[in-house]
Amino acid sequence: MEKQAMQYGLDEWPPPARMLVFGLQWLAVTIVTVIIIGKVVAGLQYSDPGQQLLYMQKLFFVMGAALLFQILWGHRMPLITGPATVLLVAILAGSDSSVDAIYTSIAAGGAFLVLLSITGLFSRMAGLFTPRVVAAILILIALTITPTILNLLLMGASQENILTHLGFALIFFVTMVLADRLLPGIWKSTMMVWAIVGGSFLCLLLLPPDNWRRAGDAGVVAPFFSGFTTSPVWEPGLLISFVICFIALSINDLGSIRALGQIIRPPAMERRVSAGITLSGFANMVAGFFGVIGPVNFSMSVGIVAANGNASRFTMIPTSMGMMTMAFFPAVVAFTWNVPALVVGTLLLYIMCAQMAAGLMVAFGNGEFSFQDGLTLGIPMMLGILVSYMPPEVRVALPPLLVPILGNGFVVGVFAALSLEHIVFRRSRREKAEEEVLSQH
Repeated sequence: MEKQAMQYGLDEWPPPARMLVFGLQWLAVTIVTVIIIGKVVAGLQYSDPGQQLLYMQKLFFVMGAALLFQILWGHRMPLITGPATVLLVAILAGSDSSVDAIYTSIAAGGAFLVLLSITGLFSRMAGLFTPRVVAAILILIALTITPTILNLLLMGASQENILTHLGFALIFFVTMVLADRLLPGIWKSTMMVWAIVGGSFLCLLLLPPDNWRRAGDAGVVAPFFSGFTTSPVWEPGLLISFVICFIALSINDLGSIRALGQIIRPPAMERRVSAGITLSGFANMVAGFFGVIGPVNFSMSVGIVAANGNASRFTMIPTSMGMMTMAFFPAVVAFTWNVPALVVGTLLLYIMCAQMAAGLMVAFGNGEFSFQDGLTLGIPMMLGILVSYMPPEVRVALPPLLVPILGNGFVVGVFAALSLEHIVFRRSRREKAEEEVLSQH
């Protein structure tokens, strides 16, 4: 990607016209992440269209508020905030649990993240997450969400047009790969926006849905202050599952903040990291109270900042205010809901491929990769896939307390990766390092 010189620094205020243009650009990119993840979770948890719409309204508000607080008092950098994919994995694995139990666990996980950050335990715990473990986490998120992607691609498909669905998804996916390769600068950075617009138009034209939701049916202005998780429901197994996912979320946050820091070189990076992770924890506590999936900082901001030369965090203020305002206009939110599931599934597939690419880059970043390194990645990946496609009768046979843990391919994979890295292969790696030191002398 062609990198431009920074037109606006981190704490600079661009002119009003430029401020609005940059804000709309950030808004378009951020909305894509909210639509993709929000549509999946709302459709999974609610069958009533009114409840689904209410969920999306609350999600828009929480993400907008989290973004505003991050850029003003958290990491204070232009980082996109959106629903955390790793929490989607936990929600899918805990689909047998009640909605109250799920969002109680998200709120508790947010509190756990705050505790880790403000006590300094996070910096100590981060040592457990070596490049191999981080690589396994990134890849596991992608692999364990594949059943959901497949369901989205086939949603609404009949025996007669199932090949049409898969053919559309294949062509759409290849088009995005080519666009990522060929588009320059800001067009490449905002490719997901054009993909969701163009893909939705073509999909609705070729495969019109039976349940098209007219925006006018949703009303013009309406509040969303209802349906909060006010009665905590504690499920120990589910809570453990979410805690593991929140540790992965914190590693994601850490990587995103530091990646953008490498581009804009702000002062006091360690304070920004600590404040950013702490505020992510608070934002997830609020998300749990509202009954929506919690936020995380996305590293895609790095490409956008490098492409347009805008590092001003203040250009995200219109973005955050726009998202919170949209939450009170159900007609606007309902319009975004009409993005077809086939398009959402294909976009999610593309995003997860990028996630796997990032994991492989981390794994091979130092240029050395042994057979034991391969096992540290390969075994968790295989376990994660097997658990993700576990037949329902096996899940039923598990003790109820352990279903959210043993039935979560991501959690099983992370446990396996940590065990292999720090227990099974710990001694052999130390011996290998000693041999390398001796060989240098």
